[in-house]
Amino acid sequence: MLSLATTRLISHHISGGKSILASLSDRFDYGQNPEKTLDGSLIRSYECDPLTADSEFLLSKARYKSITGREQKRDADVLCYQIRQSFPPGELDPEEALNIGYELAMRWTKGKHAFFVVSHADRPHPHVHIYYNSTTLDCTRKYRDFLGSARALRRLSDRICLEHDLSVIKNPKFHSKGKFQHYGQWLGAARPPSYKEQIRGIIDGALADRPADLADFLKRMEAAGVQVKRGRGGVLSFRLPGQDRATRFRASTLGDGYGLEDVEAVIDGRAPVRKSAQGRPRPAASQRVNLIIDIQQRMAQGKGPGYERWAKIYNLKQMAAALQFLQENGLTDYDALAERTTEAVDRAHALAGELRGVEERLASTTKLMGAVVDYAKTRPVFDGYKAARYSKKYLAEHEEALASYRAAKAAINDILGGAKLPRMDALKKERRELAERKKKLYAQYRAAQQEMREAVAVKANVDHLLGLSDGRENKAQER
Repeated sequence: MLSLATTRLISHHISGGKSILASLSDRFDYGQNPEKTLDGSLIRSYECDPLTADSEFLLSKARYKSITGREQKRDADVLCYQIRQSFPPGELDPEEALNIGYELAMRWTKGKHAFFVVSHADRPHPHVHIYYNSTTLDCTRKYRDFLGSARALRRLSDRICLEHDLSVIKNPKFHSKGKFQHYGQWLGAARPPSYKEQIRGIIDGALADRPADLADFLKRMEAAGVQVKRGRGGVLSFRLPGQDRATRFRASTLGDGYGLEDVEAVIDGRAPVRKSAQGRPRPAASQRVNLIIDIQQRMAQGKGPGYERWAKIYNLKQMAAALQFLQENGLTDYDALAERTTEAVDRAHALAGELRGVEERLASTTKLMGAVVDYAKTRPVFDGYKAARYSKKYLAEHEEALASYRAAKAAINDILGGAKLPRMDALKKERRELAERKKKLYAQYRAAQQEMREAVAVKANVDHLLGLSDGRENKAQER
């Protein structure tokens, strides 16, 4: 592989002694140099005019201050950000580089920031400069550089280059004293997806499978790793691994179109399946690499040529993601990939079993503590009953308390199995330790589950490409 698509993210501040407008103009004038951009033909923009971008950026900052009431110190405020992206000589022409740069800018900013891209043709190696406004289009937020942004940007650039069959840097070395965030957490967003966003994605996927009824839909949600909780009055809630509090299954909580009534309408055919879910299940937000689509099978189901074009692009992106996964993990041959997949599956299953064991112990300890409390409260009543020589009158007067006593005693005997009853402070300590262990295991399990899904998807895609399987055994393995 050639070394390529080097990227750099630069923040621009006010130049010494100059105004904001003059500082922006200096940066933009260099980028838009007619001699470098073939008289301006190698310039593309989004939500701004490159000729007046300096004034537009300045106006957005004034609106931001007016809307939010927030103002930074003059020297600390970031006026705009610049991305430099370079390509090796002969791999593509300046116009193609411009298109790659525009795609990078759009995917990096998610269309929330005005930007323009310039491609310079004055050097043997094509390169682009991307300038995007630090203030969002609605002037309510500002982009803030985050720990690991350079790595995230470079990996997004690499992903785009792979999708366009361009070379990338092989085995890049990252130098940082801090801990980078995993790329999957930053791809397409400045933050990891929330639990609600993940649940919405899983709902879309379950509906895309055309469940027969609500019960079938809930089974599909559980199969996707969602805990379905049923409360009083038939209230349903969803809970993902690691989520502290369950999310109510209603539109006011999950958003329009994701309430119980909305889902039932889709199941009954009274409402269409969301476009984002048509044709294929929408993957859970934690998944980075997804299974490629069997285009021939889908076309046989009556899909049109538009779908075929989309599916080919989608499959290309998934193979690019798989290639990036293999490169980053040093998996140079098929046997290494198969071994890595098996290890990932085994680890996820082992952690799932350990997690279930801890949850059972935690539930048992909590139940025992409750029984001990009930036993302590009702024991004097039983002692009185005994002192009254099991009087029917006493029994009638204290029937509820005596029933609680018997239930508590039975629960203690059932849980302990004849073992000595621990002290309450020892039970409290055990519950705290189990709760902490559960929390840590959840974090490990989420990471292992993500790794498993990614490895299984990559192997399935490679198997499909090599004609080794149809991927069904990989799905079974993941389950």
